[in-house]
Amino acid sequence: MGERIAFLESGNQLAALPVTIAEAASGPRYEPGRDLRWLLLRPWVLVSRLTVVLWQLGSLALVLVVQGSSSNARVQEQLGRRILTTLTELGPCFIKVGQALSTRPDLVRRDWLEQLTQLQDNLPAFPHATALATIERELGAPADELFEQFPDYPVAAASLGQVYKAQLVDGHWVAVKVQRPNLPTILRRDLVIIRLLGVLTAPFLPLNLGFGLGDIIDEFGATLFEEIDYRLEANNAERFADLFARQPEVMVPRVERLLSSEHVLTTQWINGTKLQERQALEARNLDPAALIRTGVIAGLQQLLEFGYFHADPHPGNLFALSGKTGALGHVAYVDFGMMDSISDSDRLTLTGAVVHLINRDFRALAQDFVTLGFLNPKADLEPIIPALEEVLGGALGDNVGSFNFKAITDRFSELMYAYPFRVPARFALIIRAVVSQEGLALRLDPGFKIINVAYPYVARRLLAGDTSDMREKLLEVLFDRDGRLRLERLENLLAVVENDTSNPNLLPVAGAGMKLLLGPEGASLRQRLLLTLVRNDRLHTDDLRALFSLMQRTFSPQKLMGGMLARLAPQAA
Repeated sequence: MGERIAFLESGNQLAALPVTIAEAASGPRYEPGRDLRWLLLRPWVLVSRLTVVLWQLGSLALVLVVQGSSSNARVQEQLGRRILTTLTELGPCFIKVGQALSTRPDLVRRDWLEQLTQLQDNLPAFPHATALATIERELGAPADELFEQFPDYPVAAASLGQVYKAQLVDGHWVAVKVQRPNLPTILRRDLVIIRLLGVLTAPFLPLNLGFGLGDIIDEFGATLFEEIDYRLEANNAERFADLFARQPEVMVPRVERLLSSEHVLTTQWINGTKLQERQALEARNLDPAALIRTGVIAGLQQLLEFGYFHADPHPGNLFALSGKTGALGHVAYVDFGMMDSISDSDRLTLTGAVVHLINRDFRALAQDFVTLGFLNPKADLEPIIPALEEVLGGALGDNVGSFNFKAITDRFSELMYAYPFRVPARFALIIRAVVSQEGLALRLDPGFKIINVAYPYVARRLLAGDTSDMREKLLEVLFDRDGRLRLERLENLLAVVENDTSNPNLLPVAGAGMKLLLGPEGASLRQRLLLTLVRNDRLHTDDLRALFSLMQRTFSPQKLMGGMLARLAPQAA
């Protein structure tokens, strides 16, 4: 193996180095104007492909025109299946379009979303000889020289590539992903056609657009061309691994840089069970509830803490591993082609939106939608606030546990037709990630409520006040506009943490709270508490007495000791 590595180092040094987005831009990338000119200069390609696309989409459009306005739920379900079949037959780019649309409740009516979310990347494999030729061209040597064992067929074939299970000379097994041939050309051709047809037909489609369909397609095309550069995917995998380096419950496969390039990606092989069927997990003595909890908490960390997230956490990209860390199961992520980032301001607003939702502060929640870009800043919020309360408050029910994100998404799509809502472009992948995460959880546990995990996570972060943003949000939650302490909200936060069966230990919360209250970071909190005591030139001690009483009840020695015992010996709890 030493000779083979030396050969790679001398003949293909770039394969072993990380690549930036700017460096990757020297390869194929999406440029709508240039790509349109490229296809117009090849009329034989344009005409032949356009004929196929128009025939398939024209047949679909005819059925939609005839039956699209039907109020029969069964008819709409059949139309959704017809859309699903058509996009699948049209190939990789159209499959990706369907997947992208499945995350956009503001663009596609709810009746069809259920079918579009079923799109899978299970396609026929391309010729094995072509895969071998790609490996030799990209890595500088034949597969049988680079690997101790390399199979004659792939273990999986997706829309953009296929995966082989190979063995290195040192005995380690690896996953070798090889990209489909001529993929940049195929995608460029189809993206031009999709954009042309989209812009021309947008006025006639039953879509609720907050901005131009061409802009949405351009956003999709740019993301897709990043996804087919496996050098960027290798960077993504290593960055993601660094974020979870200290969390044994989350595993990320190691990238074999010397055996990876722009069109070939080699990573550590994951021996795990796909998070698809509860029975399969239980047959291997794996705890579905613990695995779900890990997946949801890891997803929340990505969105609300790290600001960098896996945008496609479907069952094929998450594997269950043996072992547990406390109440958390062990999972492995794979496939890092579709990743995205979220800004610090959006992360803070989303955290506040969760709290506003649970506290039924729908006026503040409406303002959160404005801040995030879901509502125009000039929109009149007065008629929207009652609608939010009806849709979101009704779904929330009498307690946090009744909340279901998928049900909310379905109801929310109705609001988007009646009120000026739209999904900002930057939230397309976030919605996809959250919906995929909850869908996976519901598949393993139909009674699962994502907010039961999400709210304790948010509550602990707020109460810890470990960042200036969290301290600012905590003050917003605890004090009203007049500076009065909203003790019921603090009690609500503490109750959520206390009732979190997966982590009942209150000692870290108590320690973080005391550190915040007495430390230099708690100056603003101490000042606000002092102002609460002195109002209108009079001393008010009612709130302070109520606060001390709440602290005594919540952090009694018995409760703290019980939480520690439950943490140390879960079986005794």
